[in-house]
Amino acid sequence: MPNLTKILAGVLIAVALVLGLFAWTLSRRPATVAVAPATPTSYQVVVASKTLPPGKAITADQLRVQSLPINPNGAFTDPSQLVGRVPGVEIGADSPVLESQLSSGLAERIEPGERAIAVRVDESNAVSNRLRPGNFIDVFFTLKRDGNTGMGGEIDRTQARLLMSKVRVLAFGNATTTGDTGGDPSGMVRTAVLAVPVADVDRLTLAESAGRLVFALRNPKDPDVIDPNALPVLPGVLKTAAHAGEPTAQPDLTRAAAGVALDSLSGSTGATGPGAGAGVGTRLPPLPQMRLPTTRVAANTTSTNGGIEVIRGGRAETVAR
Repeated sequence: MPNLTKILAGVLIAVALVLGLFAWTLSRRPATVAVAPATPTSYQVVVASKTLPPGKAITADQLRVQSLPINPNGAFTDPSQLVGRVPGVEIGADSPVLESQLSSGLAERIEPGERAIAVRVDESNAVSNRLRPGNFIDVFFTLKRDGNTGMGGEIDRTQARLLMSKVRVLAFGNATTTGDTGGDPSGMVRTAVLAVPVADVDRLTLAESAGRLVFALRNPKDPDVIDPNALPVLPGVLKTAAHAGEPTAQPDLTRAAAGVALDSLSGSTGATGPGAGAGVGTRLPPLPQMRLPTTRVAANTTSTNGGIEVIRGGRAETVAR
């Protein structure tokens, strides 16, 4: 009987130890925190409040900010970043406005009223290929000598003068304002893209085809430009019915459509406007006629053809006896 009591006491002591150990283990565990349900993530994205047609600048009233469960790649968060941008495709109402849907590249850097024109360049007329996109230049042009008018003869009104001032360079070779690659790998640049007022495109293209262009690099802080009121208005090749006889009243696009002739550009014919009485609109007197050097007969008249060698100026020719 005493042994049974001892055994029972031992079992009770063991159970008490196990229960104590279990209680100590439970006291060491952190309290369970109730997990709140996750709230869906939202993003503030600029969307179109109405349909945005392609080719028209975006205005502030066409945009609004809306919370979306996704953040599309290329989306905007500030409507002011989109004001003035031009969609390349139609953007539906309530659709996010994305960067890929907007016009970009060279067209975005052309101001209203300007056109991007590519012209031929080389080292001699482009400041030894040191022009860079964003530079401002003055465009001069010269009319070429005419070798068909006689020995050393020149065309009437051979000239060199300033054609346009403070013209912005958009691209030079492979270099653009968004990525300057330093020109072609070979170092040879053949074209430059200029931002030209639409009214001057005719003059630039005609001057390039009939003569030679020279680009003079200028300081962007230099404010001097050509005074358009001091020069005559070149008459157009075509005359509009609504404003015939009033070339100064024509919009730039209409003036560009009317065109310009080479004789007007060179000043061979009269022009209208404040400066028509002088300068480029006035025909200058012809150059003095060049006196031909005295013809002389060479001392040695021996010729395989039995003729006489006659030298006129720098040219030698053989005439029959």
